Amino acid sequence: MTAQVGTRLRSDARDNRERILAVARLAFATEGLDVPIREIARRSGVGAATVYRHFETKEALLAEAFAEQMTACSAVVEEGLAAADPWLGFRLVVERLMEMHALDRGFARVFTSQVSQSVFAADRDRTLRMLLDLVRRAKEAGPLRRDFVLEDLVLALMANDGIRAESPEIRAAASRRFAALMIQSFMADPVPAPLPPAVRLPLTRG
Repeated sequence: MTAQVGTRLRSDARDNRERILAVARLAFATEGLDVPIREIARRSGVGAATVYRHFETKEALLAEAFAEQMTACSAVVEEGLAAADPWLGFRLVVERLMEMHALDRGFARVFTSQVSQSVFAADRDRTLRMLLDLVRRAKEAGPLRRDFVLEDLVLALMANDGIRAESPEIRAAASRRFAALMIQSFMADPVPAPLPPAVRLPLTRG
């Protein structure tokens, strides 16, 4: 009987943890990173003390909620850096990151915020070093404009987060077109190229 009770308690704790993470991801994506812990607890059907039992701080909750996305982001930059053609690698990184962020606005907000400097310090620093190396190689190869800086990519990602669409699929399609426009603007000698298809988007924020 004691073993059964212990197993049930552990199962309940796992369920609570997963529910808290799911609620947190949705809240951060739709309402931003300022959603308080007590509100996440309420929506998860648990007390704030339960949330803090699993995650000592809000930063710890953010780190766990978006750990997989940060790993995927690093993998994209690694793939770009490994490309034989630095410019093609750079393009791949821009396209993939913007699509990832379009499909997961919660992670997009974490990635481009000051919070990421503490929440994902090690992964973020490693990813930025790889990205800087890729930028250097793309400039040396010629296609990337010499005055490009990483802040230009951050600016593009922040603008990408502003895309409003009726579905994730439409948002991703709009992001692909926007990425193509940004890539052309990053070129040292822009060459007009066909853009991905345009999609219908609302003209107002509401």
